[in-house]
Amino acid sequence: MAATSRRIRNSEPVALHERAMEDLRFIRRTMERAGSFTAVPGWGGVLLGVTGLVAAAVAARQAGTERWLAVWIVAAVVSVAIAGWAVAVKARRAGLPLRSGPGRKFLLSFLPPVAAGVVLTFALSSAGAEEMIPGLWLLLYGAGVVTAGTFSVPVVPVMGVCFMLMGGGALLTPAAWGDAFMAAGFGGLHIIFGLIIARRYGG
Repeated sequence: MAATSRRIRNSEPVALHERAMEDLRFIRRTMERAGSFTAVPGWGGVLLGVTGLVAAAVAARQAGTERWLAVWIVAAVVSVAIAGWAVAVKARRAGLPLRSGPGRKFLLSFLPPVAAGVVLTFALSSAGAEEMIPGLWLLLYGAGVVTAGTFSVPVVPVMGVCFMLMGGGALLTPAAWGDAFMAAGFGGLHIIFGLIIARRYGG
């Protein structure tokens, strides 16, 4: 009887220790999920890049500015649909909420620069300064990715900075290079960073 009682007492610290370690692991996982939005889609980014390359190729063949702008507006709508679907799929798979916590912060940080880009696009188009639109889009999209990326994995803000540098280059170089910058940015950067995210952060 004494030996049995002694074995029970000796097993209690081990059980408590294991329980405490499991609780700490759960808390750490919860804090990591609460602190960053990890549902940024890598393969979705690759699809965005392919869409960007196709749009750049089609837009470059358009005779007028209105048709060029129409191609990119259609591409933007398609890209929003792809991004929304890809984020929802990855978030569902990881069990991450989209309407609260980091997901909401990510979206609210991303939208203001994009909204500013929409307004400035109409303003520049009305003023006959369409040659500035590629640089503007790349710059403000990059700014949105940087600000939203503060609530995501570290590679996302880096991608945003690359878009901003691309936008600055488009604004400081001849207007004829605009399509090349758009292809390199919305096409190439999305594909490169999409592959990085897919490999390092689970698709």
